[in-house]
Amino acid sequence: MFKWMIIFIIIAVIAGIFGFGGISEAAAGIAKIIFFIFIVLAIISFLLFKKIF
Repeated sequence: MFKWMIIFIIIAVIAGIFGFGGISEAAAGIAKIIFFIFIVLAIISFLLFKKIF
């Protein structure tokens, strides 16, 4: 999932440089959603790992 976040951030930056506003905003939005999902899953993993050990 982290790989996809990086890919969408790169797409957003490249689209922003070339002036494709709609594509840039969409890619940045997708990257933000994936980032927050990644954070939530990481927190859940840490909590479960802590309970196991």
